[in-house]
Amino acid sequence: MAPRSQPTARQVRLGTELRRLRESAGLKAREVAALLSSTSAQMSQIEAGLAGVSEQRVRRLAAHYACADGALIEALVAMAADRTRGWWEEYRGVLPPVFLDVAETEHHGTFLREVVTSHIPGLLQTPDYARAVFGYMVPELPASELMPRVEHRIGRRAVLEREAPVPYETVIHEAALRILVSTRRVARTQLQKVLEEIEHGRVTVRVIPFSREGFAGAGIEMMYVGGPLPRLDTVLRDAPHGTAFIDAESQLARFRDLLNKVGKAALQPVESRDFIHRLTKEL
Repeated sequence: MAPRSQPTARQVRLGTELRRLRESAGLKAREVAALLSSTSAQMSQIEAGLAGVSEQRVRRLAAHYACADGALIEALVAMAADRTRGWWEEYRGVLPPVFLDVAETEHHGTFLREVVTSHIPGLLQTPDYARAVFGYMVPELPASELMPRVEHRIGRRAVLEREAPVPYETVIHEAALRILVSTRRVARTQLQKVLEEIEHGRVTVRVIPFSREGFAGAGIEMMYVGGPLPRLDTVLRDAPHGTAFIDAESQLARFRDLLNKVGKAALQPVESRDFIHRLTKEL
């Protein structure tokens, strides 16, 4: 079978975890390939996410690596067996692959925790708000590029609206609530949408007001996606070259600490709801 030309972030993550297990066992790829009657090239493709791996082979690899973490093995087996083709697949070839990777990562998340300081969270944006955000790009996007981005952003709300929604908590700085990315009407409708989501109980929103002392984290924006176990968590961050997927254990621990630190600066949910309600009236 020919190698994948463009593996998804989830496929790459499976390969990364298998490589980490191999390295922890002190084995080289060629040694493992010999045990499996395979080749070093095929092992490299598996660990890069360029080639699929069967559930049986995942279990054999875990046995060769003397992995005693049953929960991790089962989680990796589930990743190998996953054949989900979600709503985001209709955008393959239409939008850059990272858009699809973000939606798939959120879909498989066990929980979502987000911190934003400059924009309303993507999962809560209205079409008009999202259109204003994407429409601010330079050079300006043509309608054929703009509309799929807006539609995809709205489609991501599926994780909050399905029968078993993914638990979602976001911390929003007051700046993000006040910045008028479009008209006052759009801003008011956007805040009302956030309040609507709160009232439906689909999301937990906490606000950091300008008046809060001791908050120096204006540059901290992230989406923390829970995996089936902490080791398989993922952090999504916007970077100059695009969205970065972070999964190194030391980095995950750092971002967990940052989430907790930011949370200490935020109002409680009821106070936050009332705060947003007051802002809506100001508009």
